[in-house]
Amino acid sequence: MTNRKIEYWVIPPEADGEFVAHMEEVLETYAKPYDPQRPVLCMDEQPVQLVKETRTPIAATAQHPRRVDYEYERAGTAEIFMFTEPLSGWRMATARESKTKVDWAFEMARLLDGRYKGCDKVILVCDNLNTHTKGAFYETFPAAQARQYVRRIEFCQTPKHGSWLNIAENELSSMTRQCIAGRRISDLKSLREQIRAWSSDVNKTQRGVDWHMKINDARCKLKSVYPQIKL
Repeated sequence: MTNRKIEYWVIPPEADGEFVAHMEEVLETYAKPYDPQRPVLCMDEQPVQLVKETRTPIAATAQHPRRVDYEYERAGTAEIFMFTEPLSGWRMATARESKTKVDWAFEMARLLDGRYKGCDKVILVCDNLNTHTKGAFYETFPAAQARQYVRRIEFCQTPKHGSWLNIAENELSSMTRQCIAGRRISDLKSLREQIRAWSSDVNKTQRGVDWHMKINDARCKLKSVYPQIKL
């Protein structure tokens, strides 16, 4: 039997008005100039497997690279939350034990009370996962406090099967390659230290994201996604 390669893609639907509506809203949001009082914040998340060494690695020498035993022990999982401002060139990766509504609300509240304390509103680009909701704040904080958080967030959700529109997904991919892949990180504390160091280093060296795709580009290149109007 012939072996055939398979490439995995996020394949958009054919002629879907809801997909188009959400996509154009995201693209229009990215096209806006930077406003420090209404910054655009992208967020995404991904799970990571924690792994413990079963034997102490042998340090590298002039003759040999660092040697690690092939055997390892699974130490549970964690969830990485990525937040990034495309126009300011800022990103922050954090980690928690899980990805519940409460976890997400706490991470958002920390930003609203910290980096964005003086902002009128934050435009949040995220997927439509059922944990990324206004209700999550009400399940985490007293109603009055929850309302204060919710009224300062303007949700801009990527369409289903359109996660490629979220710039935070690109940042997660970069962080995975540069900081996580091929390494054994044994616990949540170590994971937080590593991704915090990555965020700090990249913030010092990388400029903002130059997003090229505009609405007119989408209408030309993604014609199959747009419904055909019959007059």
